[in-house]
Amino acid sequence: MESYWFNLIWLVAYFAVLVCMSGYGLHRLMMVVLYVVHRKDVPQAKGEWGELPVVTVQLPMFNERYVVKGLLEKVTAIDYPKDKLEIQILDDSTDDTWELCRQQVEFYSEQGFDIKCLHRTDRTGYKAGALEEATKVARGEFLLILDADFRPEPDILRAVMPYFTDDGVALVQTRWGHLNRCKNMLTRLQAVFLDGHFALEQTVRNRSGRFFTFNGTAGVWRKAAIADAGGWEHDTITEDMDLSYRAQIKGWRFVYLNDYVTPAELPEDIDGFKTQQHRWTKGSIQVCRKMLFTIWRARVPLKAKLEATTHLTCNYSYLGLILLCILVMPVCTGIVRPSGEWSWQSPRMLLLTFTLFFFATVTVCMFYVAAEMIVRPKRWWMVFLFLIPLLALGVGMGVNNAKAVLEGMFSRTAVFERTPKFGESGETKLEVEQRAPGYRALKSGLVPFFELLFGTFFLLVECGALYYGVTQNPIGLVNFVLMSPFLGFFYTGAGSLRRVIHGMLRRRRASVAVS
Repeated sequence: MESYWFNLIWLVAYFAVLVCMSGYGLHRLMMVVLYVVHRKDVPQAKGEWGELPVVTVQLPMFNERYVVKGLLEKVTAIDYPKDKLEIQILDDSTDDTWELCRQQVEFYSEQGFDIKCLHRTDRTGYKAGALEEATKVARGEFLLILDADFRPEPDILRAVMPYFTDDGVALVQTRWGHLNRCKNMLTRLQAVFLDGHFALEQTVRNRSGRFFTFNGTAGVWRKAAIADAGGWEHDTITEDMDLSYRAQIKGWRFVYLNDYVTPAELPEDIDGFKTQQHRWTKGSIQVCRKMLFTIWRARVPLKAKLEATTHLTCNYSYLGLILLCILVMPVCTGIVRPSGEWSWQSPRMLLLTFTLFFFATVTVCMFYVAAEMIVRPKRWWMVFLFLIPLLALGVGMGVNNAKAVLEGMFSRTAVFERTPKFGESGETKLEVEQRAPGYRALKSGLVPFFELLFGTFFLLVECGALYYGVTQNPIGLVNFVLMSPFLGFFYTGAGSLRRVIHGMLRRRRASVAVS
């Protein structure tokens, strides 16, 4: 009897977690379907400007000595009248980036550009604080925001500004591209992840009348809309998402240009990727805590409320993933096994496990394949080479992102940890970090050790599952092997520990050299 209740409780918990996580898989499938339905609903500008308005280009940066020169070369090449273009460098740097910015301002001022560097020694509010202060003194009624690693095309304002002839448009967002997509396996996988978000999710949300959010860069805002929505607030570390929801609740409309690409640099090592994902995950949970009930109380369409709920809560699935890690071992190795009408071989259990397998794994693959068909129509088939590594990396980020979820739920602090960028250094990342310690990614702490622990655990589970699954639960085994959780955890954990060990050896060599 005790064994019966133990099996029942464990299986109910296991399948409850799987059902919840499969719900997000169903949402991805819905995105694919909605894209097909709305693929021809491309946004159209209402008209052209008689006299072009003044645009302020805002370039927030913090210790970006390796990318600032290339950024300004691209910004000053934008095809727009000089008398209608203002450039603001929003520099919060604590290194010599400030001096480099000053030199660049002098250089471009002599060429007739209206360019200023607004340097802050107090980083209150981080990026949001810098944007808030700069917007107060911006000359333009429209603001093009570009992070330091982005490289805008010369025609970006020519492509974007016609949409603002509609007085109800607050934001026009362009799609992110990837300058270093083929640098290594990690950048290839990140590119696929982001293509899914930008080519599918953002496009569908915009074209189907749902809310979508500004991505912090590569977009133009109407300054009046920012003010009407309450301005930049810095009680979260994803100020772009926060402002987006507040503006759309106020009735402002957004436009997403899926066919116009603004390229940027992807993190090239696992620590940079973890830092970026930690910030995005924690920030989205903070915005969820701040805005979700406000969205549901607002007079907006039900489909917008439902999509915003899915968007703001999807990162909670990382907590479900960690819980699943605990629940999966006895299920996959036969310690917990259903019997009778609910045995693994029974028709109802086969149907249940296949359905969950489909929504937890197959729909994710379909989502990213569809995105690559949009982004790379001639080479989309290459995504099949990366599907298993993609699933493994998604699982491997579970510990890092679950930690970010918990911080977003319970922490009131909003410390902005930037992603290091190395665009024009001409050096390897390791050489840069040796000479400039401030350009290292966020310290990993104990996360890599937990990742390796999970990797070892799953390796043992998979060994047991290979025997039990073949004879008892083949569908569950196929799902488990496809996800390859132990590979993902070993990759993320070992990648971070390698840097920790290298740093210890570097400090040891330095101390020996000094002595």
